[in-house]
Amino acid sequence: MTRRRIVVGVLFGGVSAEHEVSWRSARNVVAALDPVRYLAFPILIDRQGRWLRLEQGDLASDPFQPGRGKEIPRSGRAVLLDPTPGGLGVLDRGSGRLLATLDVIFPVVHGTLGEDGTLQGLCEMYRIPFVGPGVLASAVCMDKEIMKRLLREQGIPTPRFLVFRSASVDRRALALVKRDLGFPVFVKPANMGSSVGVRKVRTPAALAGALAHALRFDRKALVEEFVEGREIECSVLGNERPQASIPGEVVPAGRHGFYSYQAKYLDPKGARLLVPAPLPPEVAARVRALAVRSFEALGCEGMARVDFFVKSDGSVLVNELNTIPGFTDISMYPKLWEATGIPCRELVHRLILFAFRRFEREKALSRIHKEKPGPGGARRPKAGRG
Repeated sequence: MTRRRIVVGVLFGGVSAEHEVSWRSARNVVAALDPVRYLAFPILIDRQGRWLRLEQGDLASDPFQPGRGKEIPRSGRAVLLDPTPGGLGVLDRGSGRLLATLDVIFPVVHGTLGEDGTLQGLCEMYRIPFVGPGVLASAVCMDKEIMKRLLREQGIPTPRFLVFRSASVDRRALALVKRDLGFPVFVKPANMGSSVGVRKVRTPAALAGALAHALRFDRKALVEEFVEGREIECSVLGNERPQASIPGEVVPAGRHGFYSYQAKYLDPKGARLLVPAPLPPEVAARVRALAVRSFEALGCEGMARVDFFVKSDGSVLVNELNTIPGFTDISMYPKLWEATGIPCRELVHRLILFAFRRFEREKALSRIHKEKPGPGGARRPKAGRG
């Protein structure tokens, strides 16, 4: 008797500025799914928020080509979700016909309304396993201000920063930036990824313009100190006992100044990725330990990529955590695990297993919560059958 393949709903696209990046990630995740174990079911969330079932062949197109990112593939079929016991039904919106029953969701929707806990909450309401951290960790890590405050509270070193909710910079605010951070600084949206909206500001006169740019993408912006150091990344995998990959290094091309959106995705020679990072063994060990510590401190499970700055004296600062890291051809998360000994196909398989394990753990906890407490607050045991 042939064992049924597990149906994986690969969610991608989304309404954020990282739509195109998500498309590339989804293409690689689908390609990495073992066809013996898994059946991929790609679902595009388009720029208007509509959910469309796609054929796998549609993923081959490159959304970065002019105009391509706004197209809806011809096979795109509007769908509705129907939560049912044992899975999540996907219905054709027009006919109501059942197209598939999903066993697990693999979200690769980067940025807002995908990586910020909203999609994770939807999966929890539909009672379906999903890959990656849960609602709280996703929301915390998406908001760079909250993330950095919690890291700091746990004694984990992170660059100094200030928060702005307006692009108007008066004399007092400018004096505060000069005193606490100095110039140059980085200005970035608090809730965004892939370096969208980020600018390096070298002079006080350019601060207001950079803030206005960042605030196009979010209601608050971070002004962060410039750290003279190497950009190091480390991948983390697991639930209760997470493990860290070997570290890698990003060396942006000099013309970009930092690892910008253009350097990552639009310029084929925008950066060099060094895997493994040429670090002294003790510094590499410190990075890996701090990656796991940060992952656990913020309540992450499944996966995250932790980004660092390593100074010339060997000191390490955590820049940020990404809870749905990229799976594109140039993305560090799968590259680092491959170099550590876990190829992409095995990595995707393990991530799905971690999703199922967490789901079973949460389901067991849910059953306990439903039990009625007995006298004195003790829980009444369920009646037996004999």
